[in-house]
Amino acid sequence: QVQLAESGGGLVQAGGSLRLSCAASGRTFSGYTVGWFRQALGKEREFVAASSRSGSNTYYANPVKGRFAISRDDSKNTVYLQMNSLKPEDTAVYYCATSPFGGNWYQTSAYDYWGQGTQVTVSS
Repeated sequence: QVQLAESGGGLVQAGGSLRLSCAASGRTFSGYTVGWFRQALGKEREFVAASSRSGSNTYYANPVKGRFAISRDDSKNTVYLQMNSLKPEDTAVYYCATSPFGGNWYQTSAYDYWGQGTQVTVSS
């Protein structure tokens, strides 16, 4: 059974940083696209960042480009999301997910396993 577990969320002031982690069990991240998504209260879940199956390519949503960085350590079966210069509009529940596909990394429908999410709250 595949399980993903996010951690590292919390409350931070605007301009601060957080690093989210996503640990997998039952599946190795190696060879899979790994994505981070977020869902703010009352809004649709949206793409944040993704790491390609090989890990050599990364993709970011425009609102986080230049502030967030996705990385992966396949030896630890863990993916990270470093979030810097946080803004109140980054407040959301953040989810990690895996996909066996190489494309459509920005679409929730491409991902087959999801974590439970971790809350990130950025105060102004």
